[in-house]
Amino acid sequence: MAEKKIKKIVLAYSGGLDTSIIIPWLKENYDNPEIIAVSGDVGQGTELDGLEEKALKTGASKLYVLDLKEEFIQDYVYETLKAGAKYEGEYLLGTAFARPIIAKAIVDIAKKEGADAICHGCTGKGNDQVRFELTIKAFAPEMKIIAPWREWSIKSREEEIEYAEAHNVPLKINRETNYSKDKNLWHLSHEGLDLEDPANEPQYDKEGFLEMGVSPEKAPDKPTYITVSFEKGKPVALNGEKLSGQDMVKKLNELGGANGIGLVDIVENRLVGMKSRGVYETPGGTILYKAHEILETVTLDRDTSHYKKLVAEQFAELVYFGKWFTPLRESLSAFVDKTQQYVTGDVKLKLYKGNVINAGVTSPYSLYDEAIATFDEDDVYDQKDSAGFINLFGLSMKVGANMKKRNNIPND
Repeated sequence: MAEKKIKKIVLAYSGGLDTSIIIPWLKENYDNPEIIAVSGDVGQGTELDGLEEKALKTGASKLYVLDLKEEFIQDYVYETLKAGAKYEGEYLLGTAFARPIIAKAIVDIAKKEGADAICHGCTGKGNDQVRFELTIKAFAPEMKIIAPWREWSIKSREEEIEYAEAHNVPLKINRETNYSKDKNLWHLSHEGLDLEDPANEPQYDKEGFLEMGVSPEKAPDKPTYITVSFEKGKPVALNGEKLSGQDMVKKLNELGGANGIGLVDIVENRLVGMKSRGVYETPGGTILYKAHEILETVTLDRDTSHYKKLVAEQFAELVYFGKWFTPLRESLSAFVDKTQQYVTGDVKLKLYKGNVINAGVTSPYSLYDEAIATFDEDDVYDQKDSAGFINLFGLSMKVGANMKKRNNIPND
């Protein structure tokens, strides 16, 4: 059976280099279909300026710009924050959890428009192709997916620029400043150029490199004190002021960025198997993760706290691998929500030259009991009880040692 002619394509459109040239490429290679561009606004800021004019000029019939910012923070970022999930211990998943919300919104538009296919500009080397396509499969399993990087003859960003110039596609970048960047409310990533060699130190103080803050060396000599308030694991107020999710992150980005906080330089293991070097700016996110971790030290019991760290690692891997809309991720979130039942309170922090320092924590549900923990005299803890506890706790070790002694086995 011949494949159905593709008459209408919904394109995940950012206006960046990849998606800018995809519109004319689709027109040339798919018999001039209608192209509907869709941009999910998760806080790209000025990157969305002039997007409609650019999309229409390069051949799209229309552009949807969907405001997803508050939903992004509340339902994706904060859900991951509550889990304490960091990929490979450092990456705060800024790009990873932005993809499923955008892809789901694109599927909704594709269904509304009666599209024959969905197209994305992710490369065949990256993680985002998987994140987009798994979400599409979750909500529109019958939808054809077009990924030009897996079809066209273009092999590099240099060739992309040449294609754009030949087709009069306007670009905001040039060959000298062509870092690959991804920006949203939560973070900004930098890849490519000199960063491809892990031996090269990032040029933090080079004009135009950092966009969300300054290097720790350029941060003020005086610390900034803040108080973040949480309810059931979610940040709800800053210095006593109730804030929406997006306003909370924006304000903390400003405060953290000004104090040189949130710079991470890592070589991570991509889903497709290769290692990739990235530099991330996540000032507000770094502050929130630290504050949340501090609050959990007084509100989670030992066993839950230790087990939750195992869950956090699995949760981060699922998010990084694009498996947001899966039974396991949803089940882990249900577990996390239960653990957050009493993660309510205030965390005071000192921001100073790239550091987020604990300056005090309070919670109505605190498990910390000064009367028990004190080194001074108390009448609530009988220290003689510990002898029997240790005898039982170490009984198996004692039995094992006696067995070796009876059989003259060296106790290495």
